[in-house]
Amino acid sequence: MPSSSSSRRRPGGRRGRNPPPPPPAAAEEETRDWAELPLDAISAILHKLDHVDILMGAGQVCRSWRGAARDEPELWRRIDMLGHAELFNQLNLHGMAQAAVRRSAGRCEAFWGEYAGDHDFLLYLGDQAPSLKSLRLISCYNFSDEGLTEAIVKFPLLEELELSLCSNVGESGVFGVVGKACPQLKRFRFSKDVFYDFEASGYDRDDEALGIASMRELRSLQLFGNCLTNKGLTAILDNCLHLESLDIRHCFNVNMDETLRAKCAKLSTLRPPHDSTDDYDFQVQEPVWADSEPWSGDSMGYGSDYELDSEDYDDYCDPSRYLDGVYEDDLDEEDRMILRGMRALMK
Repeated sequence: MPSSSSSRRRPGGRRGRNPPPPPPAAAEEETRDWAELPLDAISAILHKLDHVDILMGAGQVCRSWRGAARDEPELWRRIDMLGHAELFNQLNLHGMAQAAVRRSAGRCEAFWGEYAGDHDFLLYLGDQAPSLKSLRLISCYNFSDEGLTEAIVKFPLLEELELSLCSNVGESGVFGVVGKACPQLKRFRFSKDVFYDFEASGYDRDDEALGIASMRELRSLQLFGNCLTNKGLTAILDNCLHLESLDIRHCFNVNMDETLRAKCAKLSTLRPPHDSTDDYDFQVQEPVWADSEPWSGDSMGYGSDYELDSEDYDDYCDPSRYLDGVYEDDLDEEDRMILRGMRALMK
């Protein structure tokens, strides 16, 4: 008689047992150490990230990621720090911009910064980026015509220049200096935050336009909210013979008469003073005329509730920490800079 144990045995007796362990390859994938990725893989990931995100986060993951972020100049060849306006009261974006340019090891060809570019940074950029071709500065209030004049002569290869919402530049013939120093300049954008109709004694509404007329190789020009008149625009059209695109929206001192329209007929794109601003990428303010109520707008863009001696202020925000040799080039100091910035964001 068969035993009881054999009588209960089911066909396919292995049925009901625990599944076999995963193959070694799958188990290894689940426990992969991301710090051990090859350098080319880490670099490929970093190239897809925003440069501010690299400085604040990805570049601090571990030693291997930090080394990849610091030691590959190609990663910093085109530096884009736009889109971080919310950080300008919390972090020293000027110092971060300087750190980014230093990592390019002299190979930087483009720098785009929002609230990230003061007088000393421009001079530093001029010394460290002799091959710069594109410079876009937005809402950078901490440099003036003097700083731009001193720095621009160091960018002889510049092909694109934007100075949008930079309220302290444009006078003193600085654009004439730009035209001479940057003979290859093809795109220029100078957008103001508001059209203001000056009638001050001795003020020349066409001073900026006459300087722009020296940029002989221009293909694209945007002057938003500028005070130029028909005289200044005529000078530009007569001297910038390669001009293809012209945007002079909110330049209300220009009267597009038959003479000007005839001169503009060669352009492929024309946005006249009263053209729609629906596609304009900055906030559009109502124009201020000389005979209207005094304008009390905050042209510097700082909130009235922000004070340097308040409890919210951190010395990480102080640009002087990175100027006149105070900023150390060693790795530990840069780590401290970034970590302090991260703490500021977490407050």
